[in-house]
Amino acid sequence: MLYYEQEIDAKMLNSLALAYMGDAVYETYVRYHLIQKGSVKPHLLHKKATAFVSAKAQNMIIHFFLEENYLTEEEVAVVRRGRNAKSGTVPKNTDVQTYRYSTAFEALIGYLYLLKRQERMEEIIQRSIQFIEEGTAIQ
Repeated sequence: MLYYEQEIDAKMLNSLALAYMGDAVYETYVRYHLIQKGSVKPHLLHKKATAFVSAKAQNMIIHFFLEENYLTEEEVAVVRRGRNAKSGTVPKNTDVQTYRYSTAFEALIGYLYLLKRQERMEEIIQRSIQFIEEGTAIQ
């Protein structure tokens, strides 16, 4: 990561900005995971990645975490903030509720990333990937 004198206060940051960061971070981890597993053809990589990063998949992941009480109180508060964020755009391929929970998942990843809580963030990402691969979610 590049060095900047001014730290970003993730706790004060807009939920959509957290989701913006979280989307990029999560997708990077998913891409690395797929390449690590031997996928190398760009079209196939993109297709496989969609199973992990789609709004439907992220919605299912965050619901699973909430139902399992896997998240801390602080993390649940971030999810709630992310879910309630109004983006002003209408999702094309999914309903509004699914889109909002997907945004909540991305906000959580962005929050942990910006707070430099890498161990916890990677634990959540690893569990998310495992959840999708086990077929608990849509493929």
